[in-house]
Amino acid sequence: MTTVINPAPTTDNSSLITWQPTEEQLRDCRMARFAQWSAQRHQRELKDFRSLLDWSVAQPEEFWGSIRQFFDVLGDGFDTAPVLGEATMPFATWFPGAKLNFAENVLRHASDPLLRHTPAIIRVEENGERSDLSWVELEARVASLAATFRELGVQRGDRIAAILPNVPEAVIGLLAAASLGALWTINSPDLSAEASVRRIRQLEPKILVACDGYEFADKIIDRREHTAEVEAALPSLEATVLVRLLEPHRKAGEMAGEGHTTGVRIAFDEAVSQPALISYERVDFMAPLWILFSSGTTGDPKGIVHGHGGMVLDSLKGIALHQDIGPGDIYYVAANTSWMVWNTLVQNLLAGAAIVTYAGSPKVTGKDHHFQIISDMGVTMFATGAAYLSMVEKAGLDPAAGRDFSALRAILSTGSPLPSSTWRWVHEKVKQDVHLGSDSGGTDICGGFLGSNPMEPVHLGYLQGPLLGVAVEAHGPDGRPLLDEVGEMAVTRPLPSMPLFLWGDTDGERYRSSYFTAEPGVWMHGDWITRTSTGEFMVHGRADATLNRQGVRIGASDIYGVLQDIEEIEDCMVLGVEQADGGYWMPLFITPAAGAVLDDALRDRIRDTLRSRASARHVPDEIIECPGIPVTRTMKRLEVPIKRMFSETAGGQRIARDSVLNPEVLDWFQKLADTRRQSA
Repeated sequence: MTTVINPAPTTDNSSLITWQPTEEQLRDCRMARFAQWSAQRHQRELKDFRSLLDWSVAQPEEFWGSIRQFFDVLGDGFDTAPVLGEATMPFATWFPGAKLNFAENVLRHASDPLLRHTPAIIRVEENGERSDLSWVELEARVASLAATFRELGVQRGDRIAAILPNVPEAVIGLLAAASLGALWTINSPDLSAEASVRRIRQLEPKILVACDGYEFADKIIDRREHTAEVEAALPSLEATVLVRLLEPHRKAGEMAGEGHTTGVRIAFDEAVSQPALISYERVDFMAPLWILFSSGTTGDPKGIVHGHGGMVLDSLKGIALHQDIGPGDIYYVAANTSWMVWNTLVQNLLAGAAIVTYAGSPKVTGKDHHFQIISDMGVTMFATGAAYLSMVEKAGLDPAAGRDFSALRAILSTGSPLPSSTWRWVHEKVKQDVHLGSDSGGTDICGGFLGSNPMEPVHLGYLQGPLLGVAVEAHGPDGRPLLDEVGEMAVTRPLPSMPLFLWGDTDGERYRSSYFTAEPGVWMHGDWITRTSTGEFMVHGRADATLNRQGVRIGASDIYGVLQDIEEIEDCMVLGVEQADGGYWMPLFITPAAGAVLDDALRDRIRDTLRSRASARHVPDEIIECPGIPVTRTMKRLEVPIKRMFSETAGGQRIARDSVLNPEVLDWFQKLADTRRQSA
């Protein structure tokens, strides 16, 4: 039986179990079946998660070969190809000589007689309307669009760029591009044309897949001029495929495509209307599949290239084993398409699950609107950012009231550390026995390093452990592995999901300087973590955002977790800014909740709370009221760029406004930083 959270506040969460598998769950989960299968095949004793993890790290060739065989990955040459041709990071080589196709391994489910006519994609509108696309229909549309791409001259290695919201057409576009061996990249249409061009132009795309607009918060957002502006800035472009999302809202006679600047423009509906036979270009295991971009708050965004084989194997491991997702499951994440979490939709399709796409506002019927979708669609797995769960908690809402969460098995929280109070709230207000896990990964590997597993209990505030195959440690400044101490996340063995290369980085120097500067052959991810003696982990935040008080490192998440319980605080951000004179300034920016006032009494209570529940070192130098907290379009606080903005030594480095979700708040911070420098 699942253990209920102990509601008593405590600073030691290690004994507080928030979820644990039942005997039936432990016996029937895919990870347990994989362990049993692998134990028999390799004559190993893999009796629990820890023995499975140890084997996966110590014997990577056996482990990754077993993932490929257990899931019967489609491809050629696997029987004769070595698993690891070169094991040295960076640029380890996997399965040299083997060939496969990501889209083929996804759409194999369309041939499953039990799945063919069941939903693969469930599209939900803001008004709750639902439309389904079956597996066989998805395969047919991918085949038709791929044929259109081929007619437009797309060949293996060409780039197809998309500017689309989270709609089925985006999934179809990705799979069609992958089926041809072309590279896919996607941006959200809420990015400015300039921001999209900064990402896309460096790829020299042959095809653009764009939309005429979208609906958000019950408003029609027209993007025809935006699309034309992007087209005009892409000299390599040969054709545009236009997704007409706003046709029902057009006036009679108004053309969705007017004003376009390219010679060839095709309606998406026409591009998928002609029947075509599905075919797949099997490419090298390490052939490029898609390109994701870093946040890009300064300079050109970094294009991160992932491969067909790495995404197939790592997705099956992470989704099917760690999340225990497969046929019969329904996965929902309302991710912005510019965020790597959107790619988890196709990764869940790979595992045979159905997915929900939603491009609307998370607040259209209230701040807990996502929970309405979970109830209406019978979602079994919900992924979201920690910031969203905290927002609903702070709003004082009861998401379960009048809703049915009987199908919901798991919630995955990501993007930032999950406060303990929110962790408790999910079990108290959403569902007592839901498997709530906090995962840590990133765009860099389009997957996870640390996270959940279905074979062990979850302890409040802790990530259950590494994902299989991930050799992760907390390293001190001297490169020594640490236990029960804060260190920087280090990955000491290669993963097939690591980037193939960074776009335009011809000599690999940018790749090395991004991940391999501290220790030769060791991936340094830039997060401060604690590895406990029991094998669990805590993530404290980005290393370059870590606070340093009198030589003691402090995680910003420690401060946010304490302040989470003060109702008068809507949001907050703490910075640690090195001064030119050698001093250190640690301000705390506070956005008061509606109706609250940041007066001296509240400031004193904030200081007293931090002093008593954390330490005197956690008390800020100043508490400053601000109109909001600047965040990326994936809802992450811009701690590091704002810190640089205030830094005298960094020269007051400015941030690209179009990379920020709330640029007017960014302007406020910029004005304050300029004023401080002028008065210094």
